[in-house]
Amino acid sequence: MKKYKVGIIGATGMVGQRFVTLVSEHPWFEVAALAASSRSAGKTYEEAVAGRWMMPSPVPDSAKNLTVLSAEADLASIAGSVDFVFSAVDMKKDEILALEEAYAKAECPVVSNNSAHRWTPDVPMVIPELNPGHLGVIESQRKRLGTSRGFISVKSNCSIQSYVPAFHPLMENYRVTRALVCTYQAISGAGRTFSSWPEMVDNVIPYIGGEEEKSEREPLKIWGELSGGEIVPAKAPAITTQCIRVPASDGHMAAVFASFDKKPDEAEIKRLWSEFKGRPQELGLPSAPDRFLHYFEQEDRPQTGLDRMLENGMAVALGRLRPDTQYDYKFVALSHNTLRGAAGGAVLLAELLCAEGYV
Repeated sequence: MKKYKVGIIGATGMVGQRFVTLVSEHPWFEVAALAASSRSAGKTYEEAVAGRWMMPSPVPDSAKNLTVLSAEADLASIAGSVDFVFSAVDMKKDEILALEEAYAKAECPVVSNNSAHRWTPDVPMVIPELNPGHLGVIESQRKRLGTSRGFISVKSNCSIQSYVPAFHPLMENYRVTRALVCTYQAISGAGRTFSSWPEMVDNVIPYIGGEEEKSEREPLKIWGELSGGEIVPAKAPAITTQCIRVPASDGHMAAVFASFDKKPDEAEIKRLWSEFKGRPQELGLPSAPDRFLHYFEQEDRPQTGLDRMLENGMAVALGRLRPDTQYDYKFVALSHNTLRGAAGGAVLLAELLCAEGYV
């Protein structure tokens, strides 16, 4: 099959670096353009990330000598030289809204890791195994933008990547009515490492700005319906969250409590988790895990250090399912926040867009 030429805007930050490493090893994609702020523009990529490369592997050979472009000033040349771009820019929300729409209007599809467009009604916010049908709204978005190829698609917040997939296979026959979720989120979610954030060593911070609102609202768009050329969010379940920063390098864990309109038994929940497959598994997409949801019977699993890289960091680890005194059940969920929860999830979304003919 053809190799898709890919641009990465915001290529020098932590998520951008993850995009660079994933795309350089990808069977369908190749890095054709790297862009960042004017501070990095004109440097080689290796020079631009010198002293702040945060990935475990070295800067890929295919990227190190590429000249970094300006995400804004070089927009037209980038849009004209690639099949689509990944967006991981660090800018103000209104600036991201404008920049991503400008790429789309330049007939360049955008797959964004940013939150800015998540609540634009005709922008699909997709977890590929859960709501691939929402890609159908792209036709309406293109009409609004006046484009034939260009559009914006986004991935959802890293904090919901563990518990929302766990709820999803249960929703058809055992609808979740209310849920309480406490997330314990790694420092890479803030784009930091222990060397750049020494205050997090042996420390917990009980606040992550904006995270709880995203964690409560975004699942409702994931479970929403297409109507009148936009995605109308679901009205239930009622979800309340607390999001806490913990001293782990990678991996977001969630302690989940849930009640159902019709209570399933434990064996049925585990069966539905084990058997669940989504569109990426049906299509055999390169980044898709063979099995999306893995349940551990051991009472001390999942563990962040042991299980975050399950299926190359693209699967969800579940455990400790048991009855609760206030809710029907409680369990623990874990996902890798910069792989499934960020760049890896966006790469999987891009694969789905290519496979379904949107790119």
